[in-house]
Amino acid sequence: MARVLVTGGAGFIASHVADALIAKGHTVAIVDNLVTGFKENVNPKAIFYEADIRDAGRMAEIFDEFKPEYVDHHAAQMDVRKSTVDPVFDAQCNILGSLNLILNARKHKINKFIYVSTGGAVYGDVKPDVLPLGEEYPVNPICQYGISKHTVEHYLFLERYLYNQQYTVLRYPNVYGPRQNPKGEAGVTAIFVGQMLRGEQPKIFGDGSKTRDYVFIADVVKANVLAIESDFNGILNIGSGKGTSDQEIFDACAAATGFKGKPVYESVRPGEVPHICLDGTKAKNVLGWAPTVSLADGIAKVFEYNRQRLRA
Repeated sequence: MARVLVTGGAGFIASHVADALIAKGHTVAIVDNLVTGFKENVNPKAIFYEADIRDAGRMAEIFDEFKPEYVDHHAAQMDVRKSTVDPVFDAQCNILGSLNLILNARKHKINKFIYVSTGGAVYGDVKPDVLPLGEEYPVNPICQYGISKHTVEHYLFLERYLYNQQYTVLRYPNVYGPRQNPKGEAGVTAIFVGQMLRGEQPKIFGDGSKTRDYVFIADVVKANVLAIESDFNGILNIGSGKGTSDQEIFDACAAATGFKGKPVYESVRPGEVPHICLDGTKAKNVLGWAPTVSLADGIAKVFEYNRQRLRA
């Protein structure tokens, strides 16, 4: 078993990844500044460092102390809207923070670096007739978040080229599931379900036709575990290959919760692409990965999780 440093491990996705790694017998340390993460998400069997990846000195101390063999890097500024109004902050978190980890990974000669990128934002505004997108499709992000996440992919390629650093980039779709913040800025299924349970009227930005690729958290966790165990180097789309519209998500959440109301339609927000879905064929070929949880089953799990939290 290995020593794995998981950044952002108090957040929605990475906390599930940390749980899975611990369940497999790995020793896990979590780095999270708790700005968007929650201490309750941290597995009690993990070593926890409350720290910010932008703090170069603290990252060096953590690497010296924990001596990771693998890094699974999820920590990020992930709000597209915030990146458009504060691109400097976005770059500080996503580029400079990541560089702190990459440089320490080189110093400590780790076995592999797993980097979480975004399939939803790196490709930019694409025509629906070219979907689903493979990894070789041209990258032209239309928001600062997409730019900053893609930049780190280049740094990792260079680390491989110059120093033989093993790495896998996982370009995520829209990930959803338990622990997603129903009052957050991302995660429309959790937001819709939370609003419906509270009797509020959900908002759809646009006319409801915008499409995204939705993959349940358990399937995304599986991709991380397989990436750590694999000798593959490069970029993988973690996608279902299917686009689902905002209106379809609203309808599915309403069916799960019994909500009878209608959404409010508001203006499309800057930086958001109209349509995206990802071809996961390469991940299937090199990792043996494929999504298994249906949208209906996944939303049912989101509903049950949020219903239990409201009762607590």
